[in-house]
Amino acid sequence: MNFAIERLKIEGLLLVRSKRFDDLRGHFLETWSRDAFRRVGIDVNFVQDNQSLSAREGTVRGLHFQLPPFAQAKLVRVLQGSVFDVAVDLRCGSPHYGRWCGTMLTGTEPEQLYVPKGFAHGFVTLEPDTVVAYKVDASYAPHCDAGIHWQDSDIGIEWPFDTTGAVLSAKDSSLPPFSAFSSPFRWEEDDIVEPSPRAAVPA
Repeated sequence: MNFAIERLKIEGLLLVRSKRFDDLRGHFLETWSRDAFRRVGIDVNFVQDNQSLSAREGTVRGLHFQLPPFAQAKLVRVLQGSVFDVAVDLRCGSPHYGRWCGTMLTGTEPEQLYVPKGFAHGFVTLEPDTVVAYKVDASYAPHCDAGIHWQDSDIGIEWPFDTTGAVLSAKDSSLPPFSAFSSPFRWEEDDIVEPSPRAAVPA
């Protein structure tokens, strides 16, 4: 198998590391395989690829998600630069409801973050000219587009940069607080997996 899957401390979040093949020309790696992912329980049909360039370090994009029936699972990777990537559990009934999990993704390491439906997602760029690409399993639906403010005090994300210099869109800077959100997402007990120490879930 050309992938190593690491389960993070919030059930459903997965860090995916691709096996990289290096030679004198450079390297080759797989970034997605339906069959390989199905063998570890990720049975998704990705329908759209998205890509963003953030010119400035400290650019924040998020926290974003789509509401049902167009909720999206995402597979996120960095092509150039680096980010601190964050997912927030929005699944009612989850033991981690309202808590966040963050991990570093870089253009030099063959790692991706799988974010299932029922999470808000966002990131901050840690280098200029950072390029992020991600797959989604539902098309963009403007009427289902939603988000939560990236600095919400109830969530308390520990962003690893000077937040006074954050670069945001007008839309993201005016997203509502978590307390104003009534979640349509539900947690299922079948989602329970053994956690890994790879990324911490803050108290």
